[in-house]
Amino acid sequence: MFLDRDGVINEDRHYISRVEDFVLLPGAIEAMQRLQTAGFLLILVTNQSGIGRGYYTEADMHRVHQHLEAQMARSGVSFARIYFAPEAPDQPSHGRKPSPQFVFDARDTFGLDLRRCYFVGDKWIDVQCGWNAGVRRSVLVRTGYGAETEREHRADLSRVVVVDDLPAAAAWILNDAAGQMGGNAGDAA
Repeated sequence: MFLDRDGVINEDRHYISRVEDFVLLPGAIEAMQRLQTAGFLLILVTNQSGIGRGYYTEADMHRVHQHLEAQMARSGVSFARIYFAPEAPDQPSHGRKPSPQFVFDARDTFGLDLRRCYFVGDKWIDVQCGWNAGVRRSVLVRTGYGAETEREHRADLSRVVVVDDLPAAAAWILNDAAGQMGGNAGDAA
């Protein structure tokens, strides 16, 4: 299970650099808990261009991620890996979405079958990242920029699952995975 961060797991408050500004979306941790319990690895893939733009430091981002991981740990939830692209959009980047490079890196690290994986995000670049990597399905949530993305790309959504939020995405994915994999995520993310 590949997840974007801002707008999917937490409120998108534009360039979050302080723990005090980090607010989880309702049901996000519980949704990740359901997915992890079903056997999915949780892998965060996030563009953090605020670093490349000079708005905050990589250390600031790590503090925010440590805060998120501490909140998740209280429910027994953890990320298998966090991938982040610190570059601004105009800078060369190894993995800035919509590049699928971080998804490929995770595939190689964890032995994932991408045809059994999902990518959940709120922006068109998240949808494209999933497509570019060849995941089973890209899922667009309407939280964050998702409702705007849905309006702007309405004609292109035939291959995208669109749901209200991460809990709805988890429910859809678990239902889809049960039908495809006999209920066991196994080598899926």
